[in-house]
Amino acid sequence: MVFALASVSANKLRTFLSLLGVTIGIFAIISMFTVIDALKKNINESFSAIGVDVIYIDPFPWTPEEDGEYRWWKYMQRPKNRYEEYVHLARNAKTVGTAGFGVQFLRKTTYRSRASNSSWCYGVTQDMDKIMDFDIEHGRYFSLSESQNGTGVVILGAVTAEELFKDEDPIAKSIKIGGRSAMVIGVLRKEGESMIQVNNFDNGMIVPYNFAKAMVNVRRAQTDMPVKAKAGVGVDEMQEDVRLQLRAFRRLKPVEADNFAMNRLSIIESMSEQIFGAINLGGWIIGALSLLVGLFGIANIMFVSVRERTGMIGIQKALGAKNYFILTQFLFESTLLSVIGGLMGIVLIFLGTLIVNSTSSFIISMSAENLSLGISISAVIGILAGFFPALMASRLDPVVAINKR
Repeated sequence: MVFALASVSANKLRTFLSLLGVTIGIFAIISMFTVIDALKKNINESFSAIGVDVIYIDPFPWTPEEDGEYRWWKYMQRPKNRYEEYVHLARNAKTVGTAGFGVQFLRKTTYRSRASNSSWCYGVTQDMDKIMDFDIEHGRYFSLSESQNGTGVVILGAVTAEELFKDEDPIAKSIKIGGRSAMVIGVLRKEGESMIQVNNFDNGMIVPYNFAKAMVNVRRAQTDMPVKAKAGVGVDEMQEDVRLQLRAFRRLKPVEADNFAMNRLSIIESMSEQIFGAINLGGWIIGALSLLVGLFGIANIMFVSVRERTGMIGIQKALGAKNYFILTQFLFESTLLSVIGGLMGIVLIFLGTLIVNSTSSFIISMSAENLSLGISISAVIGILAGFFPALMASRLDPVVAINKR
């Protein structure tokens, strides 16, 4: 090992050029995995707000149909969700544990002389908090009487609260939403940017549905109608139950196709796994090409090293060094070169994560698994690159080797 370390330190330029390919390869592979892990974490956090046992009924499907075509022109002709349909499902769908109805609209929002840059409002029915994850940091959710009576109360998103109130406590303060007074009863926890903006209320506010319908034409606005399965009921079972109930309410004939979409978390998860799988494959291909270059580079340097140190090998063997000692010596040198190259790639990734984290709200961190994988791949490349040169060195005849000094 001492001889290997001495050789590496004595030929700094050659060492650097040898490990450059490994550095690039490890950087390509591990950076890809690191970014994908961050994307998955970001998307999974967004998905957690949807729920695995929830179906969103909407005219537009989240993904293309089975033939891969997204027929938006056909979806635009579908009827919008109606409040009466929500009532029907809540009463008649036996597999539904909780149903909700929401309407989205824009209204100017002010507090004294301040106005919010975001005026997005979401009017929801009472039980919507049992379906969606309304993470209230301060205050409370709507009471049953407030929802039923359409009381002017509002839960602000974190960014909206900051714009309207600055450092002032917004709880129990009165604001104007489209000219109507509403008392702030809660503030949501800030969610930040997400790859998939699912139920992100940072730049919005939530009001009771019966309060919202006095400010907007529900039949023309964008609406949501999520349903959540009862405990112990499978989503597939609920989906078929809801589908039949909705078809019956809309009086669709047996030969007519559904004029609504039933969107589920599993649809997006399946699509995201395919996308990540393709990105993974691309990362492996790019990294493998770089690693292959690094492997041949280290192997070439090791063959040169064996030729340069033939006399030393002969002296070591004459002094009693065994073949495995010579083999281990060169294997250690090639592995050390490769691992150093891998560590350089990992350091570059770490610096990259620091830059990204300091310049954006998208958080990337390198996991221990990816760190271990990078070092392991580097070590394997080093062993493969150094095996044949090390084997050649270990089989040298000591007399011939000494004479070649």
